[in-house]
Amino acid sequence: MYQNERLESITELVRQYGYVTVKYLASNLHYSTATINRDLNVLEGRGILKRSYGGVEIADEGAYVPLPFRYHLSRTEKLKIDKKAAELIEDGDVVFIDAGTTTEHIAQFLAEKKDLTVITNNIALAARVSEMKIRTVVLGGMIAEPPAMIWSSETAEDVLKYRADKLFFSSTSATKRGEVYFRENETKPLMRNMIRQSKKTYFLIDGDKLTDNTQSGIYYFCDFSAFTGVISDYEFSPEIKRAFPHTEFIEV
Repeated sequence: MYQNERLESITELVRQYGYVTVKYLASNLHYSTATINRDLNVLEGRGILKRSYGGVEIADEGAYVPLPFRYHLSRTEKLKIDKKAAELIEDGDVVFIDAGTTTEHIAQFLAEKKDLTVITNNIALAARVSEMKIRTVVLGGMIAEPPAMIWSSETAEDVLKYRADKLFFSSTSATKRGEVYFRENETKPLMRNMIRQSKKTYFLIDGDKLTDNTQSGIYYFCDFSAFTGVISDYEFSPEIKRAFPHTEFIEV
């Protein structure tokens, strides 16, 4: 395959999925990662694609990253954030854990917890937690993002049946000024109800999801004042911490 043909194939794959990793492109097109990286540099130089998170996405800002690829984004940081989140969970707690690739890693840190109840809209997380003999409740509704993520109007209503000591969730992105955004507007009623039904709310966000400016093409949800705590690998400025005096900033 000549380079121009590879460039066309890469562009087509990225347009199909919105985001792909270098490893995926190398495997799919049967070329070395070095060759793929050279091709991606060419496409980025032409303004067609944009390098991001160990892979490439379409040049439009805010492009959607499919679920299978999001599992690999900032994995090391997510593990640190989830370990810190799990440290806040006490024996006997009832906890909401929202569906997402950030919060899903919490499950592996819960094995030693006693008398715990986990309520989630993530089928994959529920399977892992239930294997630890932890009481597990899966919220009902439509699978909105296969294979495991559930959210719909039914899910938002189902949340109201339960009360939780703590909620752990993430979002599509947030600004360094403390504004939180979701890509899907339909997610907002579910998250509002989860917050309403929880005594304490913890927002998990890795530094790669934080931006300097207000986001376009996605939906504003709330600011950091709605949360008990923000857990992140990013060190927020003293000004932001003063702006949200009732929110604890937990750095990992």
